[in-house]
Amino acid sequence: MRLATFNVNGIAARLAGLLQWLEEAKPDVVALQEIKCEDARFPRDAFEARGWHVETHGQKGFNGVALLSRLPLGELSRGLPGDPEDEQARFIEASIGGLRIANLYLPNGNPQPGPKFAYKLAWMQRLERHARDLLATEQAVVLLGDWNVCPTDADVARPAEMADDALCRPESRAAFRRILVQGWTDAIRARFLNETVYTYWDYQAGAWAKNWGLRIDHLLLSPAAADRMLDAGIDRDVRARDKASDHVPVWVDLAD
Repeated sequence: MRLATFNVNGIAARLAGLLQWLEEAKPDVVALQEIKCEDARFPRDAFEARGWHVETHGQKGFNGVALLSRLPLGELSRGLPGDPEDEQARFIEASIGGLRIANLYLPNGNPQPGPKFAYKLAWMQRLERHARDLLATEQAVVLLGDWNVCPTDADVARPAEMADDALCRPESRAAFRRILVQGWTDAIRARFLNETVYTYWDYQAGAWAKNWGLRIDHLLLSPAAADRMLDAGIDRDVRARDKASDHVPVWVDLAD
């Protein structure tokens, strides 16, 4: 089973490219972030006509996450537990083919310091608690999405220039580590142990041409899921296509 995460940066602008990639890569489950539309405006017909099951948690103009699956989705939940007042659409979770799939779009946190960074860290505290609860089930769980965190300087093309960015701040990295050390496996880092790999290149300053990238899209595997890992990868070439997102698809293959 191939599971992928892809921040599309607006489903309306990326639909044709997304459909092309789905046909080429043939994933079984895809977690989308930044769909930037309400549920009613998500182009679900385009996916359902191609055999996909679709669930969304949308928001007008901002944020928004979705799950596409070749298999039916069950036990669906929307929104990260822990704050009933949080109105931002950043989390959707479902059971698919014996796996628990949790799709997240973690807050960016810039500018920092300030309320946006405080919201990011509070959100990560809630995620830490929920991740621990998911592990306690002893299920095969995949916690995937756009984390907006570069775990180490090895995940940043220009660490000195990014040192004060919310994605690279020590507080953000520490919050990521607290989740990881619960017992999760970072699939991409496990596959590319000592290699420089990125999943995001900004539209500004010629970042793509200069390979000024960041690794901020992650797939974390519970022990039961990590035992089934066969391969993982990054579809880097998608960034060079017409009307591309600033992120690229990131995937993991698990044994059935």
